[in-house]
Amino acid sequence: MNTEEAIKKLNDLELKEFAYGHAMGILSYDDETVAPRGSRIPRGKTMGVLSELSYKLSTGDEARAVLDGLKEHYDELSPEDKRRADIREKNMRELRAIPVEEYVAYTELLNDASNVWREAKAKSDYKLFEPYLGKIIETQKRFAGLVAPDMDPYDYCLDRFEEGLTQDKCQEFFGALRGRIVPLLERIEASGPIEDGFLKTHFPVSAQRELAKKLMEIEGLPEENCILGEVEHPFTTAFSKHDVRITTHYYENNFLSSMYSVIHEGGHALYDMHSEDRFVFTSLEGGVSMGAHESQSRFYENIIGRSYEFVSFIYPEIIRLCPKLASRSARELWRAANVARPSLIRTEADELTYPLHIMVRYEMEKAMMKGEVDTSELPDMWNRLYKEYLGIDVPDDKNGILQDSHWSGGAVGYFPSYALGSAYGAQLLAKMREEVNVAETVKKGELKPVNDWLEEHIWRYGCLYKPAELMERAFGGPFDPKYYTDYLERKFTEVYGL
Repeated sequence: MNTEEAIKKLNDLELKEFAYGHAMGILSYDDETVAPRGSRIPRGKTMGVLSELSYKLSTGDEARAVLDGLKEHYDELSPEDKRRADIREKNMRELRAIPVEEYVAYTELLNDASNVWREAKAKSDYKLFEPYLGKIIETQKRFAGLVAPDMDPYDYCLDRFEEGLTQDKCQEFFGALRGRIVPLLERIEASGPIEDGFLKTHFPVSAQRELAKKLMEIEGLPEENCILGEVEHPFTTAFSKHDVRITTHYYENNFLSSMYSVIHEGGHALYDMHSEDRFVFTSLEGGVSMGAHESQSRFYENIIGRSYEFVSFIYPEIIRLCPKLASRSARELWRAANVARPSLIRTEADELTYPLHIMVRYEMEKAMMKGEVDTSELPDMWNRLYKEYLGIDVPDDKNGILQDSHWSGGAVGYFPSYALGSAYGAQLLAKMREEVNVAETVKKGELKPVNDWLEEHIWRYGCLYKPAELMERAFGGPFDPKYYTDYLERKFTEVYGL
C-alpha cells in the first residue's frame, strides 16, 4: 500500500479501537457511579468479550499490515503520523507478548476487584480484598516478564504511566523532596498551629453541589462536554475531548474535600478537552502521561485553588452558600485551607505533606513487585511506613491500605506521577509568570489567560510528544525539582509567617 492508503487504514483502525475503548469506558464509569452492585457479573462478561475483540483488532493481521505499511513509508510520514506509528509499534509489541486468554482474564479480574475493594473499604476489612490484590500483583509481574524481560518489573510499571520514569529517577526525586520538606515541616510544627476547626462547619450537600457547579464554570468546563458524578473515590475519565466525566464525594462536615476534588479533577478534564481537533479518535488524543496529567490537576487544585487570590475570589460564594462561615475572613479561610499537618488520607493531605503519602505507596509498590512482602503483610507495612514518614497511627484498614482505589484497577506504578506532576506544575508556573500576571487574573476569577497559556504549551499537543520532551518544551529547559521545593518554601513561609 502507498502512504495515503496506509494513513487511511490507520485512521479506520484507530476509530474502531476508540469505539471499543469508549464502550468499555462507559461500562466502567457506570460501574463506579450508578450501577447496582450485582451488575458486576454480566458486566464482567461483557468486558471480557469486548477486551478480547479489542485485543484481536489491535494485534491481528489487519493491524500488522497497517503497521508494515507505515514503516515502509516511514520517511514520508508527517511528524504526527510518525508518532502514531511509533505508538502503534510499541503497543502492538506489548500486547502481542501477552496471550489473549490472559489479557481477557485480567480484564475480568479488575472488574471483580473494583467491586470487592468498595465492599472491603466499606467494611474496613482488607482480608476481603487481599486475594484480588495478590492476583493483580502476580499478573503485573507476569506481564512485565512477557513484555519487557530485560527490565525490572517495577520499572516497567512506572514506565506505563510516565514513559522513561525509573526507580533510580524516583529515588533521586524523592530524596530531593524529603531533604527540603522534612526540615520545613519541623519549622512549621515549631511555629504553632493555625486554627482550622471551623472547616468542619456543617455545609449541606445541596449547597456543595451548587458550589461545585460554580467551580466548574470558573475553571472553564462547558456543561455540554463535561458532567460531574458522585463516587466513593473521585476520578476523571475522558472518552474524547467532547465527552469528559469528572466525579467527587461530598462530606457535610468537610466542604473543602469536595471543593478541591472538583478543582483537581477539573484540571484533568481541561487537559483532555483541549487536544487539537485533528487528533480526535486517534492515538494522539488526550494526555500523554499521568505525570503530565497530574501536573494539570495538581496545578489547579493547589497552585490556583489554594492561592490567596483564588480563595479571596470564591469566598463570597462560600459565605452565600454557608452563612455560618461568615464570621471567618477570607484570609482565615486561606490559611486554614493550607494547614500543613501530617494526616491519614492522601486525598485530604495538605500540599506540603502530600509527597510523603506518595513515598509510602512507592515503597510498598516496589516491595510488592520485588516479592519482598507478602500480601498478608501489607497492612502492617502500610501502618509502619505511615508512622515512619508521617508520625501517624493508622486506626483501621479503611483509613489505611484500603483508602485508594488505584490498586484495585491495576494501576501499580501510578502513584509517583502525583508527586512528579506537582513538581511539573511548579515549574510551569514559573514559566507562565514570564507572560501572564497569574495572581491578578486569578484574583478576578478570570482563568482564561491561565487556560490559554496551558493550552498553547501543554494541552493542544495531546500525545504528540513524549512526556519529558513535552515538559522541556514548555519549561524552556530541563526539569528541575528545585522549582517545586522553592515554591513550597515560599508558600508555607507566607502561610505560617515563618
